[in-house]
Amino acid sequence: MHKTLTTLILTATVGLAQADMMTHKVDYQIDGEPYQGLLVYDEAVTEPRPGLLMVPNWMGVTDNAAEKAYRAAGTDYVVFVADLYGRDMRPADAKQASAAAGKVRADRALMRKRVNAALEVFKTQTDRVALDTERLGAIGFCFGGTAVLELARSGTEIGGVVSFHGNLDTPDPEDAKAIRMPLLVLHGADDPYVPPEQVAAFEQEMRSAGVADWQLLSYGGAVHSFTDPTAKVKGQAEYHPVVAERAFAQMRSFFGEVLAD
Repeated sequence: MHKTLTTLILTATVGLAQADMMTHKVDYQIDGEPYQGLLVYDEAVTEPRPGLLMVPNWMGVTDNAAEKAYRAAGTDYVVFVADLYGRDMRPADAKQASAAAGKVRADRALMRKRVNAALEVFKTQTDRVALDTERLGAIGFCFGGTAVLELARSGTEIGGVVSFHGNLDTPDPEDAKAIRMPLLVLHGADDPYVPPEQVAAFEQEMRSAGVADWQLLSYGGAVHSFTDPTAKVKGQAEYHPVVAERAFAQMRSFFGEVLAD
């Protein structure tokens, strides 16, 4: 485990009215600073399950992020929602979220450090939930999609990552040579924040780096945030229920393959 990272306390168990889903707040530290993620799972399942590290959108660790984690977890996975801002930074609105996300996006080494630290915390949760730490993946939404791609570019080895409507740019495309895991990118074909030029640059990055296993699926008629029911900016960031269901189905198929026993 990262030497500057210590799991402190697991508190505030809350039973939620969705099947037998449970959420636990998990406090931890990075370089002496406090962070707080969420452990989400169906408590009715007692056999060890694969785990998915989840990096939420730019609003960070919220009730909306927990709902997304429930949807991803189902009965098949344990999900840990990572905190990339710190326990004391919970954006109240888009302006604050933009500032918080912008700070992390501008420092990819910092982004990689925080997402890798959260992954290490996740691995320590086996005394709280039946988690198979030999079968781990990562998912991210919008800002979080960028973060899990940077997790891959950092050279970390887990089963695979899935980016939902995330930005695909990176300061140094050469870093893709460190990728050691399969990638699945789920993209809204009409996303104004991830234009065709960025998509083409990502594809070239993958080819030039010789990444062995990557997929990019573009959904016609979908824009940014297509999995987020709260996204209502028409033509820019907007929920698309049909595409969202297709995207989650692709995620399940992907992890069914790469995290198979």
